[in-house]
Amino acid sequence: MIVIDGQQSGHSIGNFANLEQLLVKVMDDETLGNRIVTDVLVNEEAFSEIYPHQAEDIGVRDIKSVEIRTVGVTEMAANIVEELFKVQKVMYAGSRQIAELFRQADDAEALELYQDLIDVTRDFMAMVGVLRDEFSMTDSEYLSQRMEELSELFSEIMEVVENQDWILLSDLLEYEFVPALEKWQAVLTGIRSDIAARVKG
Repeated sequence: MIVIDGQQSGHSIGNFANLEQLLVKVMDDETLGNRIVTDVLVNEEAFSEIYPHQAEDIGVRDIKSVEIRTVGVTEMAANIVEELFKVQKVMYAGSRQIAELFRQADDAEALELYQDLIDVTRDFMAMVGVLRDEFSMTDSEYLSQRMEELSELFSEIMEVVENQDWILLSDLLEYEFVPALEKWQAVLTGIRSDIAARVKG
């Protein structure tokens, strides 16, 4: 039995050689164009590939049921924006904590947290970029300005790190990076509104 979002599919498991073939065919035929697969359950157990094309190695002989759960692109985007609000708060608090640690001369811990902050900020910017490309933002100029501001600050921060000027880095984080992050509340609120409008439209 193959179930997609609670509805039984017209396909039969026995018509396929392996799980990958089944998933590719079913997802093509069921026209899931504007949907993203969030979960695949095989015999009522969550399945995710440990290595690429692992599903190809799973024959259908032992498979009794496959359930595919999906979510709409706009719904997924709305969920991502809510996560970005949380990430923005983490970045804000982390920046202040790193600045404080550097001022206390706890360089080792500060540098460790600083690396985490850089990674999180990169992921944050990348995700905002994806949302901007997928959903035409009504205030894209403001968004571009905020992205450029963070990008320029990034370059300045990298230079300061190379010179190992931890006090200057503390100042940059607290007095420039944190205020720049505060402006992202408005950006994320705008993105949230644009996505909500798309859902209604």
